[in-house]
Amino acid sequence: MPDVTFWLPMGFVIAGVVLYLWELSQPGFFIAVPATVLILLGTLGLIIEEFLFSVWAPIVGIVVAFPTTFITLRVYRQLAPPSTGPLTTIGQSLVGKIGTVTRHIEPDVTVGKVRIEGQIWSATADEPIPEGNKVVVEASRGVHVKVRPYVEPLQTPPVEAAP
Repeated sequence: MPDVTFWLPMGFVIAGVVLYLWELSQPGFFIAVPATVLILLGTLGLIIEEFLFSVWAPIVGIVVAFPTTFITLRVYRQLAPPSTGPLTTIGQSLVGKIGTVTRHIEPDVTVGKVRIEGQIWSATADEPIPEGNKVVVEASRGVHVKVRPYVEPLQTPPVEAAP
């Protein structure tokens, strides 16, 4: 007959390791908390015979679960902080943004393309704008933007004080 005082704690350790591997492949399910509890209880069960059959096993499990939960939450917040920006970009939020023409823009047709903040948008303009030029978004309608050529601000030299 198999020795329960060995195989039960060993099963806890193996189950904990499997849960950790699952957590690594699918982060965010908080499986690390029960995995940690199972590994700790299993290890204590291997070291202290009959531990899992004592009143201390559930107490230790609960005591370990609380700090493990806290630590896991902190680690996840460090790895994936909450997003502060919008999840989608709407055209109106692009007005005034600077982009780069990725496909030649022609007046009154939306075959032109511009890259604005890493996204490609269909574009039109009042005048032809060749690929590679910088543009400023003037307006937006749906997934199309109207742009104009970007003009670099003039750099005025500093005025020197008279002696």
